[in-house]
Amino acid sequence: MTFTIITHVPHVLEQNKYFAYAPYVREMNIWEKYVDEFLIVAPIIEKEKTAIDIPYNLKKITFYKIDSISLLGLSAILNSILKIYKISWQIYKAMQQADHIHLRCPGNVGLIGCLVQVLFPHKKKTAKYAGNWDSKSKQPWTYNLQKWILSNTFLTKNMEVLVYGDWENQSKNIKPFFTATYSESEKEIVEKTDFSSGIAIIFVGSLVPGKNPMYAVKLAENLIKKGNKISLNIYGDGPERNSLEAYINENKLGDSVFLHGNQNQEVVKKGYQKSHFVILPSKSEGWPKAVAEGMFWGCVPLATKVSCVPFMLDYGNRGVLLEIDFEKDVTQIENLFLDQKSFFDKSNSSRIWSQQYTIDVFETEIKKLLGK
Repeated sequence: MTFTIITHVPHVLEQNKYFAYAPYVREMNIWEKYVDEFLIVAPIIEKEKTAIDIPYNLKKITFYKIDSISLLGLSAILNSILKIYKISWQIYKAMQQADHIHLRCPGNVGLIGCLVQVLFPHKKKTAKYAGNWDSKSKQPWTYNLQKWILSNTFLTKNMEVLVYGDWENQSKNIKPFFTATYSESEKEIVEKTDFSSGIAIIFVGSLVPGKNPMYAVKLAENLIKKGNKISLNIYGDGPERNSLEAYINENKLGDSVFLHGNQNQEVVKKGYQKSHFVILPSKSEGWPKAVAEGMFWGCVPLATKVSCVPFMLDYGNRGVLLEIDFEKDVTQIENLFLDQKSFFDKSNSSRIWSQQYTIDVFETEIKKLLGK
């Protein structure tokens, strides 16, 4: 089977291997077990791979290199218009050769893929929509356009669209889905310590405004000022790192808040295992991988009410739904500090829920999608 992937994820070519963002590649490496060849349409960037870039397992890969495009700002749009024809042609050629077409959305490349796939109504297709499928949420018009095309069964034929969360009034091609990091063999109960020697919180994700890492730092600061012994360990990198470092230094938080940068999966896994809470005050999400991972190891999640997060947290029974209001959020969290039985109950229920979603279950679902 020739499996064509259309994605905006940037790739790095090194020693004749293609590297990209690890969670995405790990997922595609599960699909590759059941295909013969990948045709990948994606940008290639000139940089060295990082700790969070890994290679595809499949050796037979044909790569269609495209330029990255942006629709933010007039000059970016004008520049992108000049590239769209070439990108569309590359996508068309790759789809023409495919036995199965797979779109990664939302993204600008995914949007073009949504339009081009209309020309192939008889080919088997899947789309992974990794963003927020909630129609009531405020999102860029390009995202809403992709959702409209994907759910329109007149334009989009023979496709299953994988979305995070189970939403009402959806077209018949929309399939609730999930993602997974750990296997059945990794399941174990990590006993959390009580709070007598301190409370450990972990943040995992890109240091970008959308993930709101500064709120995590300021929330930890507020908890510390109220006499709580807090440590906040932040894993990830991005444009917000400099402002986070400056804030930590200016407010003398260096003994409590630690920036670890990008780390591999094993290092982050140990971070979860040592933590009481996982925090993600994000402005938008699909299936927040860091929350599900932390819950797998018994961390109680502190997360905003976006996308399917309320479902993941059982509307507060498995964690704390952040209001992005320091006074309210500090009160919610301190209530758990004072009621450790409630904390351990939430920790246990978080682990039980998250450990349903393993790589093994994920692979079984992938096989069904491919008709294996």
